[in-house]
Amino acid sequence: MRVHPILNNNNTLIHHHHRNPTREPGKNLRRLPHIFNRVLELPLRSEADVSVEEKPDCFRFVAETDGVRDGGGGEMTAYTVEIHPGITKIVVRTNGLSLGLSLDELELDVWRFRLPETTRPELVTVDCVDGTLVVTVPKMVLDMVWEVGG
Repeated sequence: MRVHPILNNNNTLIHHHHRNPTREPGKNLRRLPHIFNRVLELPLRSEADVSVEEKPDCFRFVAETDGVRDGGGGEMTAYTVEIHPGITKIVVRTNGLSLGLSLDELELDVWRFRLPETTRPELVTVDCVDGTLVVTVPKMVLDMVWEVGG
């Protein structure tokens, strides 16, 4: 059974004006119901195989780079970009490879992971050994959460 894509699209609202029957119904886009405060972006394609491991004190992401570092000739570094006050993106890039993109540009085909608010983006570490990329994002320990939360 085929379903027409417009009828199944939940991102649009169709308004019909009862007072003016000659006016055609209009479409208005809804705003996204949520925005994620912290996102990790790796220099890999969106379908890349990345192992995500959550520990009590950190998140660890492990992936094969398949020559990402070889083309750049530099070390991998994590940059913390504040997109909007309270919204942070962690971008992992090769220092020697600029790709012609700035850190705040939107790339569509990259691997992303939504991070919880207990993570500490300013303390991210990146290691690339023998073609394996390891990114560690520390979390606040329970004592720190109680101090921050009150």
